[in-house]
This record gives sequence, structure tokens and C-alpha cells, in this order.
Amino acid sequence: MKLCLSFAIVLTVTHAFAQQSDLERVLGQMDSAASKFRSAEASFVWDHFQKVVEETDTQKGRIYFRRTGNQTEMFADISEPEPKSVLFTDGKIRLYQPKIDQVTVYDTGKNREAFESFLVLGFGAGGHEMLKSFDVKYQGSENLNGTETAKLELVPQSAKVRNNVDHILLWVDPARGISAQQQFFEPSGDYRLAKYSDFKLNEKMSDSVFKLKTTGKTKTVSPQG
Repeated sequence: MKLCLSFAIVLTVTHAFAQQSDLERVLGQMDSAASKFRSAEASFVWDHFQKVVEETDTQKGRIYFRRTGNQTEMFADISEPEPKSVLFTDGKIRLYQPKIDQVTVYDTGKNREAFESFLVLGFGAGGHEMLKSFDVKYQGSENLNGTETAKLELVPQSAKVRNNVDHILLWVDPARGISAQQQFFEPSGDYRLAKYSDFKLNEKMSDSVFKLKTTGKTKTVSPQG
């Protein structure tokens, strides 16, 4: 009995060391890819599952990332089911709704780093950089649409953040520093699943890509609080 117990402990410890070794390898690959990252473009499908009503809302479109200095800009062009645009730059999130011709501006303020870590997660972010905001575990490799990915579980270290996001699953191609899939779980049981495809990496992007296509009559509002 003691021999069996000792063997089980050895297997557990060996498995833990193997996981840590695999995690370090993946984080190192992501660090290397991040040092070369300049821009990324991809098609996306965002599914938002709401547990209470057992329904899933789906959005589709194209997303763009660009690194400028130590900051990363993001622009999401949502085409379905209703045209919308989301721009993250200069510490602000701007949502443009053409249907009502309105831009809503959210200032991330002191939470800028936290917002940026979520918005650009898996797109040019260094592997060890994630350890500043998340507890990260390696959950094995998985092939997604022909791409060999490393599956990581991220748990926010901030209790305040965990009130909104319990944990995240990230399927990342560490060699290219891009995320093929992400799943954000909320404490309520709701989740957001993001799938990315048709990538273009490190191509030059015009400044016009990161500008909202508003009109002369567009109204701008900034929610307080």
C-alpha cells in the first residue's frame, strides 16, 4: 500500500514538472514571437453564450492589431448581424454604432494595462508578460483547423477582475505569437468564445485602418462612472 502511494506521488510530481517545463517552453516561444510582432489581421467569429436564457449571440467581422512603441492598437470591424466598430487606442475604447450614428467613449483610466492585456491577449503579447496579470497553466496541445496550438488556462490574479472574468482558455500558436481561439468564462456561467482565422501577419497597415468611419453628424457620448 505504501509503495503504491509513493509511486502515485512520484507520478504526480513528475507530471507537474512536465507541465511546468511545457509551459516555460510555450512562454519562451511567445516571448520570441512578440519581439518580432508588428501587426496582425484576422477574420473572427465571436459567440456570446447566456446561460440564463440558453441562447448564443454571434458576431462576425475582421480584426486588426498594430504595435506602436510599447502600446498596441486594436480595431474590430463587426459586419454581422449589425455593423459596428470598436477601436482601442490611447487608453480609450470607442464603440461606433452606424445605425444610430453614435460613438460611445470609455476611458480605461487607471485600468488601462488590465484592459490592454485582455484586448490584445494572444496577439503579440509576450508569454512571460501574461504572468504579471494571470496565473497560467499548460493544458496540452490541440490541433485547430490544421494549426498546432498550445492550450493555456489563465486565471486573473486580481479579485476585482475575477468578478467579471473567472478564467480564460487560450489556444495560442506560440511560434507566431497569435491566438487561434479564446474562451472567456464569467462567474455567472456565461462565456464568450472567439475564433480567429485567415491571418495576415506583420504587413504594413495604413493609419486609416485605425480610425472610425463616422459622419459629420455623429454624436459622441462618454458614460460616467
